[in-house]
Amino acid sequence: MQSWIDRFNRFYQWSLGKVSFVDRYASGNWSLPLKHGILAIGFSILYSLTQVNYYTSTAIILPADTKSGGMLGSLGGAAAAASALGITVPGQDSSDSAYVDVLNSRPVREALLNTVFDFKLKYLYLDIDHPRQETLYRYLRESNMDDAVSTTRQFIKVNRDIKTKTLTIQVETNSPQLSQQIAKRLVQLLNDFLLTKSQTKGSVKAGFTEKRLQEGRAELDRAEETFRNFLTVNRNYAVSTDPEVRLKGLRLENELKLQTQLVTSLALSREDALLQEKNDMPILNILDEGNLPINKSRPGRATNALLMGVLAYLGTLGWIRRLELKALLVKSLGD
Repeated sequence: MQSWIDRFNRFYQWSLGKVSFVDRYASGNWSLPLKHGILAIGFSILYSLTQVNYYTSTAIILPADTKSGGMLGSLGGAAAAASALGITVPGQDSSDSAYVDVLNSRPVREALLNTVFDFKLKYLYLDIDHPRQETLYRYLRESNMDDAVSTTRQFIKVNRDIKTKTLTIQVETNSPQLSQQIAKRLVQLLNDFLLTKSQTKGSVKAGFTEKRLQEGRAELDRAEETFRNFLTVNRNYAVSTDPEVRLKGLRLENELKLQTQLVTSLALSREDALLQEKNDMPILNILDEGNLPINKSRPGRATNALLMGVLAYLGTLGWIRRLELKALLVKSLGD
């Protein structure tokens, strides 16, 4: 045991006589550019390792089909030329012109925030996936729904090209799976809105015709019941000697025929309105519902590392120059 203590004391005394790395660095045994380069590389590597990768998923929706007619049809090539120049022609916008407003609306964003997503996260530069399953609202860690809705506008961009009328949804988060799922969810919410909330001429006509058809069927049932009760007593009213009986029977029979024709006509009108409703319903022409990004969209580590390296070099150079000036000042005061 005593031998180990003696060895440790000898090693300690030997280490006191050696020049440490810091002392060697400060003593100027190495050239200044090499010193500054070492510090610059160290700072830039450390900064790069602390940066978080971001991934962008893009969903693309093509313009809705439009029917030519009216003023637009008469304009012909002039309207197409004006559209190519980004000039809006009255009556030219299709039903998808409000898609951007729909996707940026409060109800759609709240529905998105309340959606549960299943994704993976990587912390710092470690290649370790951490699975998470939670709502977007909880993931953002905002104190209230207003702040969460505002935050979504920072990483969700919805744009519509004026010339091609193509709608682009870009979602950028620090998880590839989350970016893709948010993009797909936005497309789904837009489609659900079109199916449940949008109102067309065909849908209005179908609703009115359906209501009128129900009323016509009720009137037909009453006419049938009245004529049935009349026939129970006056089965052979057509050959009756009483003119009032014949007149009443003919009136009830004509009323029944009229109600039957009315119900038939309303039923045909309803089917026609339903077909028109389907034709008028805007359909999403989805080109890309949201890709799974493999490559990060940012940050550019090479550029950032180079920039941080230059800044670290300049900072280190200034720091060492400060030490040299301080040493000269101390030496002059001592003399």
